[in-house]
Amino acid sequence: MALIVLTSASGSPGVTASAVGLALTWPRPALLVEADPTGGSSILAGYLRGQTAPASSLIDLALAHRHGQLEQAIPEATVRIEGTSAALLPGTRSHTQAPSLVSLWEPLAAALKSLERTGQDVIVDAGRLGLTGFPEPLLYAADLCLLTMRSDLVSLSGARSWTQTLRAGFERVGGCASLGLLMVGEGDPYSAREVRKVLQTPVIASLAWDPAVAQVFGRGAKAPRKFDTSPLVRGLSAARDAIDATVAADRAEIAGQPARSPMGARA
Repeated sequence: MALIVLTSASGSPGVTASAVGLALTWPRPALLVEADPTGGSSILAGYLRGQTAPASSLIDLALAHRHGQLEQAIPEATVRIEGTSAALLPGTRSHTQAPSLVSLWEPLAAALKSLERTGQDVIVDAGRLGLTGFPEPLLYAADLCLLTMRSDLVSLSGARSWTQTLRAGFERVGGCASLGLLMVGEGDPYSAREVRKVLQTPVIASLAWDPAVAQVFGRGAKAPRKFDTSPLVRGLSAARDAIDATVAADRAEIAGQPARSPMGARA
């Protein structure tokens, strides 16, 4: 598996905390890419608590691309996350830099997908859909795009038009099976089955609404008691299995092989 992109249609459903949680608990080496055009690096300020000051970021990759050195510059711009097999590619320092990255997204997508040859997977925090400088080419190049959302009526309303837009976009590039939902707080009040029916999009996985544990991934908070067995951490494990199985099934279908149903995927 290579490239997984998390994004949202509205509000703050937990894209960053989910992306960080997946990257930190991923069973293989993972590169976490902070592609949110909002800027300010919520991961450096959040999970890493401002204790890391990287010399490079995505804006430096844009400069490297102009000189034909993008692939060589990616390892130099990444920051190892201590105690894990994950690394971070920091985003822009300011939202004003986002327009400068528009020409970077497409070549960066190709470069990130090539990392699969090294045994490294890529998880992208793309932020909110529709913002200036949004990394659309990363989204449509993904092996799986996860629209991250809560299960309330406001989230459903915000996601309805975007799922239609995204499905049309994936169909144009021949990847109609590459869009799924990541639900945060299923059952509050709607179930995965109800959400799938309304949005006509599969729910790949669900994560518990677990604010105390989410603060660990989103803000670098101290891990609470029974962190490793918390509903959110257990949900991340199930989500990883479902993501793996979904990508494997999609690839088997593309290759013309019998595809098994994604293990762990929700109805």
